[in-house]
Amino acid sequence: MNPLYCSPSSASLLRPGSLSSSRDQTQLSPRYMDYLCFRTLCCKGPPPPRPEYDVVCIGLTGSGKTSLLSKLCSEATDSIVPTTGFSIKAVPFQNAILNVKELGGADSIKKYWSRYYQGSQGVVFVLDSASSDEDLEVARTELHSALQHPQLCTLPFLILANHQDKPAARSVQEIKKYFELEPLARGKSWVLEGSMVDNMDGVKESFSQLIHMLEEKEQEIGRI
Repeated sequence: MNPLYCSPSSASLLRPGSLSSSRDQTQLSPRYMDYLCFRTLCCKGPPPPRPEYDVVCIGLTGSGKTSLLSKLCSEATDSIVPTTGFSIKAVPFQNAILNVKELGGADSIKKYWSRYYQGSQGVVFVLDSASSDEDLEVARTELHSALQHPQLCTLPFLILANHQDKPAARSVQEIKKYFELEPLARGKSWVLEGSMVDNMDGVKESFSQLIHMLEEKEQEIGRI
């Protein structure tokens, strides 16, 4: 018998009329109660599918995008190499699936980022919080450009200040001030969190906040 469906023959054998006392037709027999439990547990069908969202992930080479996404997908990170071009991963979470398009962060690739923005519903921007001042300034410029891009400016942003476990890492508050996020992103849907590859529980919590923003955005569009 298929565990997801009740057999008609089984149901007919367990009709309350055939099992209840002839003296009291309103009393349910133990066998019928067992049948009700069987239907409740086994016959409700598969769970509803999780919603899927298309997300673009950008950041400079060395920011740790690939390592974080690989860890989220329970993939090995021993032989990670910088992404050239782009890659797509379906990252599963309890209440949603994120189809993440990761774009390489090399200088030769960054100029083509905008070609891959179309269709995105959210943005993940990863920066190396322990990078040199020069690289941090480049990351600042790229984030400002993304926040103001016509295809991204209305989308939810998850900004990850990665490599928080390194001695030279700037704090989240320092990144927030240096990147001037308060005035630039005012009125936008965004969150800035610290991250490190050795604390994936924290990374998952940050992505949960992104999923919440994506759900709110979807509901907002549905009300229009």
